[in-house]
Amino acid sequence: MPQTRKKSVLHKMLVQRELFFMIIPVVIYVFVFHYLPLSGWQMAFQNFKPNPNMTKQEWVDPLTKHFDTLFKSDFFLPIMRNTLAMSTINLVLGFSCAIAFALLLNEIRISGVKRVVQTVSYMPHFLSWVIACSMINDFLSSRGTLNTLLMNFNLVSEPIIFLAEPNRFWAIIGISNVWKSMGWNSIIYLAAISAIDPELYESADIDGAGRFSKMWHITLPSIKSTILVLLIMNIGWILNAGFEPQFLLGNALTWDVAETIDVYVIRHGIGRRNFSLGTAVGMFKTLVSIILIYSANYLSRTFTKESLV
Repeated sequence: MPQTRKKSVLHKMLVQRELFFMIIPVVIYVFVFHYLPLSGWQMAFQNFKPNPNMTKQEWVDPLTKHFDTLFKSDFFLPIMRNTLAMSTINLVLGFSCAIAFALLLNEIRISGVKRVVQTVSYMPHFLSWVIACSMINDFLSSRGTLNTLLMNFNLVSEPIIFLAEPNRFWAIIGISNVWKSMGWNSIIYLAAISAIDPELYESADIDGAGRFSKMWHITLPSIKSTILVLLIMNIGWILNAGFEPQFLLGNALTWDVAETIDVYVIRHGIGRRNFSLGTAVGMFKTLVSIILIYSANYLSRTFTKESLV
């Protein structure tokens, strides 16, 4: 049996040799920029100081010193709370809004209108967070568009300083991420929808199904595999709540709810030249991501028979 399987794999590689040659540049890129840098993880166990001879570094005793600094820090629990909260908000809103947008966009029958809506929805993705946060800051300022509308409709008596209220910060980050990425994230769902057999919709029309009924009973079940695969992959990034929007929109009044793990690394790691602590945080995030993605993959395979591998 192993011999047969080995021959089968070799035969497939031979038949698909053009495809294997095409992925060689990608394999080289991943190896150089994703695997070679892993040698830098040794910094987490050293008192790393940049110098011409990078091999001469002082090893810490105990080796878990920088991890202890992270876990025993007074900042650890608050930044974990902020990171998990904003990641969960981004995951739920990002997934649900992208899927809903793809479903609604697929229902537009006028091709010209559909193209315009698609183009407009993609545009925020190509803005840097610096520009996007500047626009968000202007929109939410005391004399911004939102406060002007609220006061013109007599919904508030005085301007609301949105970015100065900690209880609104997570919602602002979540909505900002949806605005910036919803159109771009919907592309893969639109591609999956385009692969659905049109005869399924024709049969539903004969049975008298409406648009929403077809979306619920045909479109969503047909793209279930795509949704689950993307969900599993995104769960692995749950500790990557982001850095730019929190750092750019946060201020002294909201810093307690704005600081995430990535912001912590910038401030207490790179900002204080404590590169070893920053590396330790990166290792911790990687370990958690691996555990989460394998757990999500296992649960998905167990309950839905769908998985990454």
